[in-house]
Amino acid sequence: MYKTECEENPRAYGLILNTFEELEGPILSEMRTLCPNIYTIGPLQAHLKAKLAAKETSLPAFSNSLWEEDRTCINWLDSQPPKSVLYVSFGSLAVMENNQLMEFWHGLVNSGQHFLWVIRPDSIAGRHEIPVELLEGTKQRGYVVGWAPQEEVLAHPAIGGFLTHSGWNSTLESVFEGVPMICWPYFLDQQVNSRLVEEEWKLGLDMKDTCDRSIIEKMVRDLMEVRKEEFQQRAVLMAKLAKECLSEGGSSYRSLERLINDIRSLSAQVVCDA
Repeated sequence: MYKTECEENPRAYGLILNTFEELEGPILSEMRTLCPNIYTIGPLQAHLKAKLAAKETSLPAFSNSLWEEDRTCINWLDSQPPKSVLYVSFGSLAVMENNQLMEFWHGLVNSGQHFLWVIRPDSIAGRHEIPVELLEGTKQRGYVVGWAPQEEVLAHPAIGGFLTHSGWNSTLESVFEGVPMICWPYFLDQQVNSRLVEEEWKLGLDMKDTCDRSIIEKMVRDLMEVRKEEFQQRAVLMAKLAKECLSEGGSSYRSLERLINDIRSLSAQVVCDA
């Protein structure tokens, strides 16, 4: 599928991408040698918020989640110190074995950090409920929910890090909110995304396909304690760039305006040709 898409790209009038120039400039430059007309309009999830904020209009409550959100986690976060909580979520598709789940649990608990962990009802292979020992052993430092309002969680002052599967939407949301990441990629583009997070953007750590409690513990300590200042400073810088690109005159703002104008022009041309 990817091979076919790449072969077809040069034939397209243009490509619409959920990214921004300041994040992936060198990659975009290479892509433009194949398809010059690229519209970078990301972070897409923040566009509407930015436009409403400019008009001082609030966004009505809305969720496109596949799962029912447990909002009690927001109340729990409200009681935690700033930048003290690691948010853990592996998206809507990733499935792990029970032994992997327990490795993560031991690593998180042994790290000594507070954490908010999203464990979907269908995310444990062969099981439909969270092991009792995990729930009981988490009460002192952690909070477990079946699903969470992720954008609101990442924007919460108590969040200091994100242990993620490195899906593109989650990655962009984390970049936009200035939250450093630990990446445990599951499939498809996630391996590339996680490598970018550590090697190119310097926004966190790439766990690759490792699932070992001692490594998890060390990485959590590094992100949330040992190298916290380093990662936080970098995350604040990238978040600033992400927000600036959406403001009037920013790269994504201009790209979206150009996309709208081009669609209008093409539509008018079709009408004339008809």
